[in-house]
Amino acid sequence: MMNFSKLKRQWLLAHFVCCCGWSVWGQVVVSPMGQTRLDSMQHIREVAIVATAKKTYVLPPQRLEGKRLQALTTYSVADAVRYFAGVQLKDFGGVGGIKTVDVRSMGTHHMGVFYDGIQLGNAQNGQIDLGKFSLDNIEEVTLYNGQKSDIFQSAKDYGSSGTIYLKTRRPKFDANKTYNIHLTMRAGSFGLANPSFLWEHKITDNISSSLSAEYMYATGKYKFRYRKELPNGHVAWDTTAVRQNGDVNALRLEGGLFGYVPGGKWHLKGYFYDSERGIPGAIINNVWTNAQRQWDRNAFVQASFQKEWLKGYDFMLNAKYANDYMRYLNPDTTLMFIDNNFLQQEVYLSMVNKYSIMPQWDVSLSVDYQWNTLQSNMHNFVNPDRHSLWIAAATAVTIWRIRAQANLLATYVYDNTRTPEGVRQTMRDEWNLTPACFLNYEVIKGLDVVAFYKQAFRMPTFNDLYYTDIGNVSLKPEKTTQYDVGVHYDKYWYSGFFRQLSLKTDAYFNQVNNKIIAVPKGNGQYRWMMMNIGYVEIAGCDVSLRTQMRFPYDVFLNVGLNYTYQQAHDMSDPTDNDPIYGTYKKQIAYIPWHSGSITAQLTYKSWEMNYSFSYVGERYHNSANIPANYEQPWYTHDINLAKEFEFKKWKLRIAAEVNNLLNQRYEVIQNYPMPGINYKGIVKIMF
Repeated sequence: MMNFSKLKRQWLLAHFVCCCGWSVWGQVVVSPMGQTRLDSMQHIREVAIVATAKKTYVLPPQRLEGKRLQALTTYSVADAVRYFAGVQLKDFGGVGGIKTVDVRSMGTHHMGVFYDGIQLGNAQNGQIDLGKFSLDNIEEVTLYNGQKSDIFQSAKDYGSSGTIYLKTRRPKFDANKTYNIHLTMRAGSFGLANPSFLWEHKITDNISSSLSAEYMYATGKYKFRYRKELPNGHVAWDTTAVRQNGDVNALRLEGGLFGYVPGGKWHLKGYFYDSERGIPGAIINNVWTNAQRQWDRNAFVQASFQKEWLKGYDFMLNAKYANDYMRYLNPDTTLMFIDNNFLQQEVYLSMVNKYSIMPQWDVSLSVDYQWNTLQSNMHNFVNPDRHSLWIAAATAVTIWRIRAQANLLATYVYDNTRTPEGVRQTMRDEWNLTPACFLNYEVIKGLDVVAFYKQAFRMPTFNDLYYTDIGNVSLKPEKTTQYDVGVHYDKYWYSGFFRQLSLKTDAYFNQVNNKIIAVPKGNGQYRWMMMNIGYVEIAGCDVSLRTQMRFPYDVFLNVGLNYTYQQAHDMSDPTDNDPIYGTYKKQIAYIPWHSGSITAQLTYKSWEMNYSFSYVGERYHNSANIPANYEQPWYTHDINLAKEFEFKKWKLRIAAEVNNLLNQRYEVIQNYPMPGINYKGIVKIMF
């Protein structure tokens, strides 16, 4: 005989299933007139179950991803990064102009740029030109102040004062589909022609491939207005000319294999970039054209493998080989004929181990090794190579409403050079320890108080140390110390007018010690040497606001606002305190007191309109804050309109952009005029 309690449980389960079924049936059989129809099955609308993801980060990053990233009126990654709070973009003008990023005034050398989890390197001058990286294959751009809130990362991830992560597309396929093809054509001002191609193929259920190619051509010519006022207020000249020698020819090829294994994943990627560009130069001494040229060829192969081997134990292995060639030509013999080439090579290996001691407590140990070498045809160049070792120990713990992380990074650097006779000489042999700790306290759901302290340093580059007749082998590393405290609030609604509100504000104080700068060598002003004489203190505040609103008829508006206030004072020489011409406690070059941006995205079905505004306040191009060094504020308005058409097996997206809508004349760097109003059209086909 069946057990009575078992029979009772089965009856209750059956009753529950029937009630649920009758409830659903009852919803689908009521007609709009209120009459019940039981003679046919009806379809109900899709029901989405929404839940807020559990927070695992300590410091929330600034992020641009998906449609929001693609909607920006940008040419490259550098143009997108300028919409983050606390960022100063150094732009030398034009489509092909060099573009570097400075975050919170610590200098471009202190920013680590990671491409699919592995750092991009430049041992020669330490700067990454973000203008070389197109957004065509980028899925997400993320900025972290301090470092990424994840102890499952390579040791080099802990070594920068701030980091930018570029995440490329990992192939995803709809049901019953084994390929994706994207064809894009961009054309517009400056003679721009920019076709690109993306092909993704599903090889097996666990393995896929990707191939991306892009070509860019632009004449780089644009009109600019050049106006100079004398100290007495009289206009020395005021004229309009055409920016010359700003052309660019660039080709990017990128291929990858992606796979999944039980408990893990891997990828293998190859990258190739080749360009020839003109260097338009500064407009000084009534010289309007320049003849300098630069050729770049960057190639790398990198791989990453990660897997959970045992319960609670995760392992990751990264590897990379890079080969970078650069040629610089100055054919102007009235100045100095220069035809120099440089070849860099890099080998990088990283091993990461993470273990969960208990569900709320993780520890990790990371070990990285890197070899760099630089060769050149310069006279008496010493052809240096560098061996670097990073060892990082980190821990992360969650107790009640507190999430905390701490890490200690040990860095060892060994340099040697080769004399003209081929004899190797040891030039550097240095250890450094840099600690960091991060704290997040959840006051109430959605409201966090965060704080961090971090030390970091950057080694002098090969150019700083060994550039012929300029380098200084006695240079000390630049060191930074960061203090930060902030309040972050996030709120989501799943119905009604407001759908999202995110407000983040951070106050910070940074110190940069042993800052490396070029100073005159001897009595001549045409010979320079790199020296450690700089010390900078930066106090500032970043405010970011994100909100989403839903209007009737499924119209959505996404708005983002960023504002930064900074006091970045040169504290190098207390004796240089002349009230007018002194530099002590004066704002350092090109750092504005006020800067900000606004982005807005309005969507209705397949229509999309985007607006962006950037503002950089008054600043000086020298630490002597005198009227002759004053740089006026500048701002730009950009707008675009896009429409997507969906057919049976393919999609078509058409967009039109207008940049610098009000045709403002401005300079990011003194004597490097930027373009006025310009246009771009985009056609994209997706199979």
